[in-house]
Amino acid sequence: MAKKNEETVRITQTGSPIRRDKAQRATLTGLGLGKLHRTVELKDTAEVRGMIRKVHHMVTVED
Repeated sequence: MAKKNEETVRITQTGSPIRRDKAQRATLTGLGLGKLHRTVELKDTAEVRGMIRKVHHMVTVED
């Protein structure tokens, strides 16, 4: 059986990817974002935290 209480993190895009590096735009796409004020909920893993750290100036995070 799957665990019901897995840790997740909510990420909301607050900054525009216009005039940003291709890598930062690709990171936003990898997180499932791409338009302002879009919110996704992902598992709280080291990989996701690393992606958040790369674009921390364009997103807000709720634990």
